[in-house]
Amino acid sequence: MKLKLVSIQKAKISTAAFIQAFCHHRLIELDATAVHTDLSIPDILHGLCSNSWIQQNLRCLLLDSASIPRNSRLLFFGQLTGLRILSVFSVCFHSEDLADVSQLPRLESLDISNTLVTNISALLTCKDRLRSLTMHYLKCLTMTKPQILAVIRELKCLLHLDISDHRQLKSDLAFHLLQQKDILPNIVSLDISGGSCITDEAVELFIQQRPAMQFVGLLATDAGYSEFFATAQDLRVAGGANMSQISEALSRYRNRSCFMKEALYRLFAETFATQVAMPAILKLVAIGMRNHPLDLPVQFTASACALNLTRQDLARGMPVRLLSEVTCLLFKALKNFPHYQQLSPEQTAQLKEELFMAVKELLAIVKQKTTENLDDVTFLFTLKALWNLTDESPAACKHVIENQGLAIFIQVLETFSESTIQSKVLGLLNNIAEVRELSSKLMTEDVVKHVSSLLHSKELEVSYLAAGIIAHLTSDKQPWISHDLQRRALLQDLYTTIQNWPSSSCKMTALVTYRSFKAFFPLLGNVSRPEVQLWALWAMYHVCSKNPSKYCKMLVEEEGLQLLCDIQKHSEADPQAQHIAASLLDDFRMHFMNYRRPPLC
Repeated sequence: MKLKLVSIQKAKISTAAFIQAFCHHRLIELDATAVHTDLSIPDILHGLCSNSWIQQNLRCLLLDSASIPRNSRLLFFGQLTGLRILSVFSVCFHSEDLADVSQLPRLESLDISNTLVTNISALLTCKDRLRSLTMHYLKCLTMTKPQILAVIRELKCLLHLDISDHRQLKSDLAFHLLQQKDILPNIVSLDISGGSCITDEAVELFIQQRPAMQFVGLLATDAGYSEFFATAQDLRVAGGANMSQISEALSRYRNRSCFMKEALYRLFAETFATQVAMPAILKLVAIGMRNHPLDLPVQFTASACALNLTRQDLARGMPVRLLSEVTCLLFKALKNFPHYQQLSPEQTAQLKEELFMAVKELLAIVKQKTTENLDDVTFLFTLKALWNLTDESPAACKHVIENQGLAIFIQVLETFSESTIQSKVLGLLNNIAEVRELSSKLMTEDVVKHVSSLLHSKELEVSYLAAGIIAHLTSDKQPWISHDLQRRALLQDLYTTIQNWPSSSCKMTALVTYRSFKAFFPLLGNVSRPEVQLWALWAMYHVCSKNPSKYCKMLVEEEGLQLLCDIQKHSEADPQAQHIAASLLDDFRMHFMNYRRPPLC
């Protein structure tokens, strides 16, 4: 295998693993955006420079939001003599580092946005080769406006310049740049979004003097509203004056929360009474929500925009996959910000109503496809989406039941025998079974019959999920008072089935993934029902053995270790349950010993 392009965005990878896996290849591009702090920028540079071919031929290096240890000072990029594109957005990158980078003989594109650079004079070293310069939110600059403009004036080869800024800073650098006649003669793309004192007249004159311009960023400014921008041929504008400008802004600023928020504000106003389905716009809203999950203004405004774009019959004009994705993102927003004070009861009710309308639409698709006996990609994806939507969401589970979801899923199980379909339906039913106030709704003759039958499936995932439903349903004796014999039979069947499964730590891929172990804890504490306890222990040991870094940490954070210790020491606990609990605890200790980290890391 010969790698040329490598992306380790947001990856958790050690320095040794990075060097061993990638640095012997002939790489020409590396994207290490937001890579985990285990791999720092100095380590990346050291690894790349250990290969002489990479030194001379690596063309593109993206290090946005990557880390630098506190004891590191000067970064050494000088050996990467083939580098043409470098991005250090949101990195502890200083003026001294800029001086080093400016010496690179082939450098054409540089992004130093949101860095610690105080002086850009070093750029004069590469003035005859720099084609693209992005310095958004360069908040530490100590140079005067005339000094900055003097440097920019010398960068005569620039085709793209981005000096956009946060609106709150009220930077007038762009205002002064627009007044210059002898600057940026070859510019094609200029981004001055967020600048203050910018007028339509000044921007129009600047563009007319440079007819090759193809893009201008004017979001969060007072410009972009004149007829000139509506009629200009071959000129894209990121702004807030109309849907075209807003769409461009949502696309271009998807990774900048300050501008994403601004664009969403404008979108909300534009779509408040829309009657036209706009899936492309909704997709951009979804990207913004996905890229900024913990940014409250973005999530709040995007949720409002999503409601505008899917209200009433507009949802019918949206692709199922997109509708499902947006619904998932809206549920996540509700989970991440459940007590947001500015979200009134009326707004919360409206949001949930719109979300539930989307769930109802997905159920209708499942019913239609089942009636047509059509198990295509849309059908499978819709089932998967409903499984995801109901995960740890009692409200979504309740809505599925209220919309005859159980009858629909029984019809699915009676129509299709493929294990991939069965597992998705059982996964969704598992989510409902985990909700104590809803689990009794599953105690119907049809549901119990199908789940009991699938418990004996040859496909382990199907059998496992069916066992989970039975474990949750039978863990509470109260609903079974008049059906005690049936409950006993189910428990015996569950116990026998688990004995026939392979070891939970055997070498196979993980059957499922979990966001939390909390649904297992009531089952672990049920010593009087070892069948139920065994399923929960098997499940937890299974995922912990497959992904210890995630699930061992989850055990600590959710305080599940004490429950395992209690089972191990309990005098009346089932011996097999005690054995699995002990094995899980042993593996837990081994994991943290191997990584030399304390259990509460």
